Amino acid sequence: MGSGKVCRWTLCFLFACVVGFRSVAQVEAALKTYLFDIQVKNVSRLCHAKPIVTVNGMFPGPTIYVREGDRVQINVTNHAQYNMSIHWHGIKQNRNGWADGPAYITQCPVQTGQSYTYDFNVTEQRGTLWWHAHIFWLRATVYGAFVIMPKPGFPYPFPQPHFEFNLVLGEWWNDDVEEVVKQGNQLGLPPRMSDAHTINGKPGPLFPCSDKHTFVIQVEQGNTYLLRIINAALNDELFFAIAGHSMTVVEIDAVYTKPFATDAVLIAPGQTTNVLVRADQQPGRYFMAARPFMDAQILVDNKTVTAILQYRDVPNTIIPRMPHLPAQNDTAFALSYNDKLRSLNSPQFPVTVPLKVDRHLFYTIGFGVNPCPSCQNGTALTASLNNITFVMPRTGLLQAHYFNLKGVFTMDFPDRPLAPFNYTGAPITTNLRTMQSALPRLSKVAYNSTVELVLQDTNLLSVESHPFHLHGYNFFVVGSGIGNFDPKNDPAKFNLVDPPERNTVGVPTGGWTALRFRADNPGVWFMHCHLELHTGWGLKTAFVVEDGPSPDLSVLPPPKDLPPC
Repeated sequence: MGSGKVCRWTLCFLFACVVGFRSVAQVEAALKTYLFDIQVKNVSRLCHAKPIVTVNGMFPGPTIYVREGDRVQINVTNHAQYNMSIHWHGIKQNRNGWADGPAYITQCPVQTGQSYTYDFNVTEQRGTLWWHAHIFWLRATVYGAFVIMPKPGFPYPFPQPHFEFNLVLGEWWNDDVEEVVKQGNQLGLPPRMSDAHTINGKPGPLFPCSDKHTFVIQVEQGNTYLLRIINAALNDELFFAIAGHSMTVVEIDAVYTKPFATDAVLIAPGQTTNVLVRADQQPGRYFMAARPFMDAQILVDNKTVTAILQYRDVPNTIIPRMPHLPAQNDTAFALSYNDKLRSLNSPQFPVTVPLKVDRHLFYTIGFGVNPCPSCQNGTALTASLNNITFVMPRTGLLQAHYFNLKGVFTMDFPDRPLAPFNYTGAPITTNLRTMQSALPRLSKVAYNSTVELVLQDTNLLSVESHPFHLHGYNFFVVGSGIGNFDPKNDPAKFNLVDPPERNTVGVPTGGWTALRFRADNPGVWFMHCHLELHTGWGLKTAFVVEDGPSPDLSVLPPPKDLPPC
């Protein structure tokens, strides 16, 4: 698996969650042996305790700190009643999809009472990522931060902060989320929305019975702090702001950016954003707050979660100030914010966006209504790419690819929709059925070829924004726009100099996003909307990237403890 320090994690009850590290020495001290123990624990957040699935009895789960170049081994033992798999979101897993984690894509899940060791290298990556369950809706409570520190002697390309904090944004249901989803599926309707949003597992004082469930960070006047913000919510893009304080964005999805100041951050599910904050205001207590961004004509979710930034020696009796957050449907702010994101593109961190494209892909995003005799209205909502709803296999697709198993999937996913139409015109409310094949349909990609993928939202039933995540790769977001993508004129406006590099990108409501990447990581790699509701409806697919011309450019052999189906 390569060289570098081996960081073995065997997650157990006694892990102490560290909020932030003041020095490199403290980071090194955290590299120990632990065990990921998946179990059910009673946790109280809104008025009553309920059993939830946790890692090491913690919610959120433990933060993993490693260094660029480390080898990481994480032993996961499942004591919960649900099958489990863990995805290390944003880790590229070079040639090693066996450690990627999405259930039935790169592995079969870890069954109750069984264990599996995720063994992978962290190569040429540094910054904030995260980990989460990748089966059913279990990532509602099974998630945590994954922080990659730079190699020794390689400081941040921005002012050194005095301290660092992790802020993991999430969602909370008062009931068992799996039962909530099951009820929705039986009706053929969306499950009910969450009861609260959370910051580091706590909803803040704006929710009932939450006076002791507020996350607080303490700062000192004049110091600069690095906030590592992660959106672990299942279904909501979020605005985030701090009362009275500006933020400087310096990293997205573990890639350094050209710094820019902003009063609010937009972060979609699956994305991470690092910001610098200087404690330069009158000493007091200031709310940090997040609430959904929703500019589509759908149900409004107006829950606002708060945490507190508190200056040292300020008494808790001081009432915190609230920040000014963008309006919930502030599309102009969202588009303007995303336009400001640029890769650093320095000599040390150059941009390698493909200039020549070997394969052009165009995928439409749509909703549908398919027959469901057992459902409430005789129909069930579905979602699709190029009008194809993904069918989950019963065997891991990577295993089927590696061992050349027949009858598990086909490789005939179309490069573009079979029937072009006015994608974002008037709502289309007829002929909304989507295609469901007997087997999952994947797309084969030649090794080391360059790919341009345009994701186009459509008005099939409704327009909506969609954060898409590609496993195994980063990609460059070379263009985006509202309306229909124009293949003749829009490419001339692409940013091929310093486009943002991400692993998760938002497709704007009623618009499109263009991505480019080089297919130099062989294996089977999942791509899906990171809104769990849409993923469950079938808004997903996978790429089969062929092996390179030599064994060292091919998929690694599977580990001996790979879970069986």
